Amino acid sequence: MPKNVKPPVVIVTRKLPDVVETRLKELFDTRLNTDDKPMGHAQLIEAVKTADVLVPTVTDRIDRSVIAQAGAQLRLIANFGTGVDNIDLDTARNRGIIVTNTPGVLTEDTADMTMALILAVPRRLAEGTAYLKDPKSNWAGWSPTWMLGHRIYGKRLGIVGMGRIGQAVARRAKAFGLQIHYHNRRRVSADVEAELEATYWEGLDQLLSRVDILSVNCPHTPATYHLLSARRLKLLKPTCFVVNTSRGEVIDENELARLLEANAIAGAGLDVFEHEPSINPKLLACERVIALPHMGSATVEGRIDMGEKVIINIKAFLDGHAPPDRVHPAMF
Repeated sequence: MPKNVKPPVVIVTRKLPDVVETRLKELFDTRLNTDDKPMGHAQLIEAVKTADVLVPTVTDRIDRSVIAQAGAQLRLIANFGTGVDNIDLDTARNRGIIVTNTPGVLTEDTADMTMALILAVPRRLAEGTAYLKDPKSNWAGWSPTWMLGHRIYGKRLGIVGMGRIGQAVARRAKAFGLQIHYHNRRRVSADVEAELEATYWEGLDQLLSRVDILSVNCPHTPATYHLLSARRLKLLKPTCFVVNTSRGEVIDENELARLLEANAIAGAGLDVFEHEPSINPKLLACERVIALPHMGSATVEGRIDMGEKVIINIKAFLDGHAPPDRVHPAMF
């Protein structure tokens, strides 16, 4: 940066990995959130009044009321996350503010967690661990009929959303002997279908009634809000397991809880929830639910890779180039 040129003000809304924060401080006039307490609505408004670049996370609501208060100097929102449902993209575009995200770097981590839940829920891993850790339990040893789960080999896995993560899940699941079925906004290429031996269902309802395990891997958009509605959840077989590592808003959480309580769904593995951080207490009370605190992408490597993408997007923008991960509303 030339001498006497004021460095751009970059405001980061949450605590990021130390190596990422250090590099941001080296490159820009960076204001960090060192205590990691989420910014409230008023604090976000103050941030956009000051920042040249805002670096929010997926839990920060950068809605119309926030963007409307932005100063003329704010020209880039570099989201620390792949999903951008936390940002009003239309308002940002109308204000001439570019939005970027961090796609690709979380694919393998999220797919790993999805596969872990696909394995853990039918085999009752959480129940077994909880039993042994309960000081009141008195395990008598192995029994031929106790803590029986269900085999996943040969079962049908239905994937809703066959993007990067959905395909990565399919590759893992195929290795475990699952049959791959999927529904997607657009059919994937014939080569991908052949590689995964995947069956495409144009109608989501047709898919839901046929699968043994359902994996939700689509982004949250206005079109996918409650995509798995009360009506659609009732199409699932009572023996079906539901796994969601995408966004909680895609599923009608209250109906999911009701069906689990009524034994109309076999179980669920959930890493995301509709009203995070609040969770329907019925889900937490159900022994057939494995609930995780939104940790599907929570690896050291993944978070650092996300930070590097944020930095690359900021640098490219400030150098007068198109950021490599610019988001367009039509993408979602």
